[in-house]
This record gives sequence, C-alpha cells and structure tokens, in this order.
Amino acid sequence: MVEVGGRKAWKWALVLGAWPWLLVPPGQAGAVSSRQLVEIADFGSPVVSPDGRLVAYRVSQASIERNTDDTVWYVQRMDGTAPPRRVADGGVPLRDSAGIPVPAEMAWSPDSRWVFYRARLDGRVAVWRVSADGAVAEPVTDDAADVEEFALDAAGTRLTYRVGLPREAVRDAEEAEYDRGIRIDRAAPLGQGLFRSGLTEGRLATQRLGQVFNRVPLTAATATQWKAVGLDAGTRDAVPADAPAAPSLPAVLQDLPDLWQTADEPGGDRVAFLTRSGERTAQRRVELGVARGPGARDVVMCRAAACTGAEISGIQWRPGSEEVLFTVTRYTAGFAQSIHRWDVASGAVHPVAASNGMFAGEGRWGPGTCGVSAAALACVTAEANRPPRLERIDLATGARQVLFDPNEVLARDLGALDAELLRWSDADGQVFSGQLYPARRIDGRPPPLFVTYYRCMGFVRGGAGDEWPLAVLAEHGIATLCINAPSFSADAAERYGVGLSAVESAVDLLAAEDRIDRTRVGMGGLSFGSEVTMWTLIHSDLLAAASLASPTTSPMYYLLGSNIGEEFLSILRSNWQLGAPEETPADWQRISPTANLDRIRAPVLMQLAEQETMHGLDYMIPLMRDGRADIYVFPHAPHNKFQPRHKLAVYERNLDWFRFWLLGEEDAAPAKAAQYAQWRAMRERLGEDLAAR
Repeated sequence: MVEVGGRKAWKWALVLGAWPWLLVPPGQAGAVSSRQLVEIADFGSPVVSPDGRLVAYRVSQASIERNTDDTVWYVQRMDGTAPPRRVADGGVPLRDSAGIPVPAEMAWSPDSRWVFYRARLDGRVAVWRVSADGAVAEPVTDDAADVEEFALDAAGTRLTYRVGLPREAVRDAEEAEYDRGIRIDRAAPLGQGLFRSGLTEGRLATQRLGQVFNRVPLTAATATQWKAVGLDAGTRDAVPADAPAAPSLPAVLQDLPDLWQTADEPGGDRVAFLTRSGERTAQRRVELGVARGPGARDVVMCRAAACTGAEISGIQWRPGSEEVLFTVTRYTAGFAQSIHRWDVASGAVHPVAASNGMFAGEGRWGPGTCGVSAAALACVTAEANRPPRLERIDLATGARQVLFDPNEVLARDLGALDAELLRWSDADGQVFSGQLYPARRIDGRPPPLFVTYYRCMGFVRGGAGDEWPLAVLAEHGIATLCINAPSFSADAAERYGVGLSAVESAVDLLAAEDRIDRTRVGMGGLSFGSEVTMWTLIHSDLLAAASLASPTTSPMYYLLGSNIGEEFLSILRSNWQLGAPEETPADWQRISPTANLDRIRAPVLMQLAEQETMHGLDYMIPLMRDGRADIYVFPHAPHNKFQPRHKLAVYERNLDWFRFWLLGEEDAAPAKAAQYAQWRAMRERLGEDLAAR
C-alpha cells in the first residue's frame, strides 16, 4: 500500500545579541521523539457484535519508511480474556478533502460471524468481509467503480452498495481534459495543480471545488447508482437496486428546529434524541429526550440534574434495556468526558465513569463513539499525556479494563512528562482552558513558552492540525500550552480578540508565577489557529517567533475565492464582515496581514499545504523577501497534512525553529546547516528591530 503523496502592553527586554547561541547535539534532551508522535497507533470507533461477545475495530499507524499509513482490523473478546486477533488488512485510510480520515465504515453480520468493511486495496475501493476468527477475508463486491457506501440488510443475506463512474472512465475523463486544456470556471481549484494534484479515495486525482473550498473528484457530479449482491453461497453477481430506505423520524421530531442527534433503539421503535440551541459553546443549551415512532406524539425528557445544563455530546441505547447512555464533554475542563445512563422508565440517571480525558478518542477534531453491549462499553480512551488505547468499561460498576494498548511504549516514555489542565480567566471574566506541558529551567531561568490555539482534545500530540510536537518541545526546555477556543463569535474582530486575550492572560498568569519567561513566547496554529496567531502578531508585541500552517485572510484569498461567486462572498461577509477590498477598506486594514506588513516584526515560519499556499502569496512573498519569513510548501497536501514524512518534517522543523528563536540552540546535524544559515541571516536582519522593542 502506497499513499502519495484596553489591554495591558509591555516592552520587551529581549536583546538577541546577548543570547547564548549554542550548538546542541540532536536528541540530547528528552526521551520522546517526534518520530514516536508521528507513528502513534490510532483507533477507529469500535463496534460490538450483536451477541455482545466480540468487538471489532481498526487501528491505523504511520510508516515513515514507506510514507504510508497501514490499517489493520482486529477482533477481540469483550471480556478481555484473550488478546486481540489481527484478522484483516484495512488498506490505505480514506480521507476527506481536508485530509482528515473518514470513519472506518463497518458492520457486523446479524449472527456475529462476519465483519463487513469498506477498504482501498489493490487499487480499488470495495466492500470486504472477514470472519470473526480471521480464517477468511474476501471481497464481497467486484465492481469496475469504487464503492462509496454500503448497507447490510437485517437478515445479513444481501449487501447494497453505491458506486459512481468506473475507475477507467474517471481516468479517461481526467486525461481528456488534460489533453484539451482545463477551462477555468467557479469550480477550478485555483492555487493547486489542476491535473491529478490531490488525493481522492487514496489516489492522486483531478479535483474540483464543491462547497466553497472543499475538493471533490472531477466526476463527482455524475449520477451514482445502487447495486446489490447476495451473500449466500454461489455467484455474487451485482444487480441494480434501490437505495436503502432512510429511517423515518417520529412525527414529533420531524419539525423540531433544534434537533441535533438521534439514536434508534435496537429492535424497538423508540428514538433517543438531542436538541441543541445557542451559537456559542458557553451559551449552548442541550436537552436529551426519547420519542416513540414513527407516528406517536409522546416525548419523555430527561429532567435529572445530570442532564440539566450538561454539555451532552453523544447518545446511544444500551441494548436490551430501558437505558440511554449519554456522554458529557466539559469543554471548559479541557474536553474531559463522563458517561452516564438514563433509565427512561424511572427517570433516574446513574454515573458510569469519568475521565480527565476522552472516552471516545477517535477524532482529532471531534469525539468518536464507544461500542456498546448490554454489559459493557468498548471505548478508545486518551488523556493529555496518555496516547489512545482500547478499554472495556463495565456499565454496572464502571470498572475499567485495558483490552489493547499498542502505544504502551510511548505511554511509558511520556510517564515523566507532566501534563496540567490549566484554567484561568481574563480581565473580562472569560474562562479559558488548556493543556500545559511544563518545562525544566535552564541555568536557573524560567523557560520560554510556546502556545497553540484552537482545539486540544484527548492526547494532545501536536495541537489542532497536529503540527507542533508539544511533548518534545517541553522536554527540550520549552513549556507548551494548547488553548481551547471557548467560543466562536460571528464578528471576526471579537473572535480574534478572544484568542489574543486568551494568550495574553495565560502569559500573564504563568509569568506572574515565575513559570515562564514572558520575553520568549512563541505561537503557532492551523486554520482558525493560524488566524489568531496572525492577529496576535499584528495587534501585539507578545511573540518572539511564530509558525503558521495555513494562510490567513488577505486580498489574494478574496481574489481567488471571488471566482467561486456568491457562495464564497456571502461567507466572507458573514464570517469576516468583509466585502471587496475597495468596499470595506477599514475592515481589511484591521484583519489582513497584507495591510499590516510593518507590524509583523517577529520571525515567521510557514509550513503550508500546496493546495492553499497561493491564497496568501500577497503577504508571504514580501515577508520572505524582507527576511521575516521562511516558507516551505508540501506537495499534494490538503488543509491537514497527513503523509508521514511530511508530518515528521513539519514536527522537526518546528522543533528546530523554536529552539533556535526561544532557546538559542541549534541542532548540529550537518543536513541542517543550510537551514540554520538562513535563520541566522534572518536573525541578523531582525536583530535591530527586535532589540528596539
């Protein structure tokens, strides 16, 4: 398998010429390496068999040598009496257009003998099945087109699946367009190569823009069709089929304006549901209830204290019971989760288990789900300094048992690393939370601080987007803080102002406690985190160095996006209060780095995805030419970089960058000599400006 790839202000006392610019041998500090963080084993959401005896799950792990991610399917007894059994190869992980892995699509047969899953193997995406004992693994579909989704019928005798154009027809369409020239229209992804320059379903493909900047395959608009195959012995010829019928909601829920999530009762007619109202996390109201369906009008709401005002984030039924299990995610406590069971008949709520981390730690941008049987849950657990593992959680007692821990060595190496949930408020009373990794003092001085802003869930290996090796930075003497964004105002200046206040108030707190050196603060971010980092560079003198993984809003971004038309322009107005640069010049002046080049005085490292780089060239090139930016672009990369070698290069360069600017250290590796020569030249040009602050 190969995947190609006001506020308080202060003056700085920083005088770069007085720093001890040392040469430090690589690997001298720290037991945890960047490579270990890249090669973490990650779990998909586990699924328990219908008889409750077994759990199936997929584990993916990067290989830097082969620059790919390997995925493996495991089946294990839920009672934990036997180790996991490796039953099948899961193929190359499929990803969305932002580079985030899509959840592993799988289903158990009703008799608990087979696991069905979608996988890219041998150059095609098909539905496979593997026996629970691993003795047989075989393709179920043999189609000229890639399978996009599938469904298993209730009896387990018929599999229905959806396909688009045959693979050969897709390639022919790409090559025909290449030969005749590619017409630029609103769907052309300007800013990247136009021929086979992005990964789609595991292959380099020609892409188009779907919704705004989301990429879709060239032939995405082609009609799809459903087919079906029988699963009995004998031939499995595909025949045309209707799309599987979507579950019908109870009438009482169909017009509910704030309906957010639903969960059907297994083998019953009830539907558990969540409603969610309010735009901001801090003001959001979530309610849990159960409705009978499909025609019934009665609803039972959970009125217990554990449900009222709780940040409920997920629901599922406990099989064969009157209970709905719900997960509470406390955003102001660093996304710490707890699980509860609500008896619908009695109204009683019983706690099951609580954690400082996550019980459903599949997602890096959001939680996954636990597998559930009548007796226990199978959950992927993760904490700030504890990488993912699979645990069994007894629903009656809350007892926890480790089923599989492929990251045991990394967990041991991280054992000496402190991770602290930090909670604080700014001068306006806004509450923030974040994960702090303290660092040792060097020569009696408090350490510098690196901050990243956006989301810090589960095992916080590299912040949102996974670009900064937080544990490794801490072990090298740079304290790191990953801050959770508490709210997302529709007003851009307010949104960014909250982020700047979070960083400034955290620096104030930690400096007052003599835990960090406020004259040596670095910051980095991806996506919204990049925007807040750029805002901090422009609107404060807080940062000594910065690192950006994404472009931010600028006239070039407007120019390229305007080709999309009103869909983009309306989002620009609503999210950033921006019209064309000549229409809203004051707002562009406040937000755009292009209009504030003279205010960006700290050195900036930019490690960008090829698909996005062009969006910021109007400020990147002037900063680079002026010796204030060092820019690297990663071919074929979407919003979130994911190729293992790219991830390692990003980790290592960010580590080198902040050691250089915040500690005055250089890695003595000969291969990095040119890098440091460039950074020394930047330091020399920036020295007078930084020393004058």
